[in-house]
Parts: sequence; structure tokens; C-alpha cells
Amino acid sequence: MKKILVTGGAGFLGSHLCERLIDQGHDVLCVDNFFTGTKANVAHLLDHKHFELMRFDITFPLYVEVDEIFNLACPASPIHYQFDPVQTTKTSVHGAINMLGLAKRVKAKILQASTSEVYGDPDVHPQVESYWGRVNPVGIRSCYDEGKRCAETLFFDYWRQHQLRIKVVRIFNTYGPRMHPNDGRVVSNIIVQALRGDEITIYGDGRQTRSFCYVDDLIEAMIRTMNTPDDFTGPINIGNPSEFTILQLAERVLELTGSKSKIVLKPLPSDDPRQRQPDITLAKNVLSWKPSIELSEGLRKTIKYFQAKLSPHGDRIAGAV
Repeated sequence: MKKILVTGGAGFLGSHLCERLIDQGHDVLCVDNFFTGTKANVAHLLDHKHFELMRFDITFPLYVEVDEIFNLACPASPIHYQFDPVQTTKTSVHGAINMLGLAKRVKAKILQASTSEVYGDPDVHPQVESYWGRVNPVGIRSCYDEGKRCAETLFFDYWRQHQLRIKVVRIFNTYGPRMHPNDGRVVSNIIVQALRGDEITIYGDGRQTRSFCYVDDLIEAMIRTMNTPDDFTGPINIGNPSEFTILQLAERVLELTGSKSKIVLKPLPSDDPRQRQPDITLAKNVLSWKPSIELSEGLRKTIKYFQAKLSPHGDRIAGAV
């Protein structure tokens, strides 16, 4: 049994990770400042003897004794990370410094949840880990993109300078139950609008692409990465290499929900990437991992979650799944 710290543990990904680690028999300390995470995401774990919840902001030093650290703390949707961009950068940079300092002090292994956004609006497609990216350092998304890039720099400097045991995963678009209904991400946006019968907002011409990974697949890959030998650091892409246009996603959601919502095109936000698709060759070779849940199956599970979330009595909304 290990004592494992999960920062951002009450968020979408963090809550699923906490759940999986507890199922494996570990003691889990979940730390979250509840800016985007919610107690509801971990309510079912609160009485578990191997789970502990702490309200804390990792831009301040944390003093605990743990064996491993999963650093997931940072708002990850444009609406949330652009709400307070300075705090977003602080969370990525100061938070990384504090968690790396903790890992150094207690000799813990530490994993950084980085992002495909480090590639920016890429010239290389699909994106491979050796690609340095094409990122605007002064745009409205820079607080997140450059914050995560700086966190990766810190992780590798601690590895080189202090021989810290690090892992860096670059997470591509992930979806599933416990996504925030108002987080502005494309999957949750389209599902919520379809279930409410609202117009479905597509930015640009809808031909920009994304690759959608179901949360269970993503968490499995994160845990496998943490359990790799110490000489493997990453960075490693984690995501689903199946590429879809945003219009294809919207049409699939409309089909699964039976919604009569109309698709409306709006101007593309600044610095929004045109293409996003991971090359997961490294994950296949090192982790013996590839996604197992197809988009339609994952969307059905996610739609059922939002149906219950949006209806006070858990009634079905806008058709069958």
C-alpha cells in the first residue's frame, strides 16, 4: 500500500484517479482548492478508510508525507483558466515548484499532468513527443499553454539537477462523467446544449479536428506511466488517435440524444488549434496501452451522466441514448 497525493483530486480527472487508486488498495490524499473541482465528485469516497480530502491551494507549500504525487491541479478549460489567467499561471508554475519541492523532501515519485496544448496550433500532424510546438506566448490561452510548458521545464530540471523521479504525461482531449456542465469544453458544451434543446454552438467552420479519449482509458494510462521504471520520464502522449471534426462530434451527439437542436456556426476563438491528434506510438511501446472505448460508447455514458445532472429528478431529457 502506498500513500498517494492527488492534487486537483476533486476535479473531473482527479476524482476518477482517486477512485481507481483506492480500488487498488492505496491510501489517497486528495487536495483541491475547489475552484473547478467539487466535493460532489468525491462524495462517494468521503467515508472510505483509505481516502482523505483536504482543501488547499498548491500555490502555497504543502507539508505532508507521501510516496507518490499526481499533480493534476490547474483549471483545464478555456472559460475557467481565462477567468483569472495570472492565477492559472501561478498554479502551473508555483504549484509545480511546490510539488517538486515536496517530492524532493520526501523522496517521492511525481507525475505531472501536462497537456496537448503544449503543441499549440501544430505544424506537425499527428503530434509526436519530439515536436516542440507552435505556441503564442502572449495570447489569451498563453496562461495555460505556457504555464504547462514551464511546468514541464521545471520537472526536467529537477530530474537533471536533483535526480528526482519524474513522469510527464501530455493529455489530449478527455471526456466522461463528472465533467463540469459549464466548463466550455467541446464535448460537454455540445451534450448539454443538445439535452436542453438549445442551439449547438460550433466555432469556426466545424472542420477543425480533435481526438477524444474516454476518461477510464486516460486514467489507466496515467497509472501505467507512474508505474514505469525510474529511467522512463516521458513526456508521453496519452489520448485517442481517432480523429473527428467538431461537426462530426455534434452530429454523433444529436444522433445519440435524439435532440432536435440546430447547429450554429460562430467565429473561431483566438489561438484555437486547427488540428489535434496524438501519435501514441510511445504509449503503445512503453505502456502496452491504447484506448479501448470507442467514441459512441463513451458518449452514451457521458450523456447519461449529464441527463441525470441536468434533471432535478434524474429524468431523461431530449430523447433516448
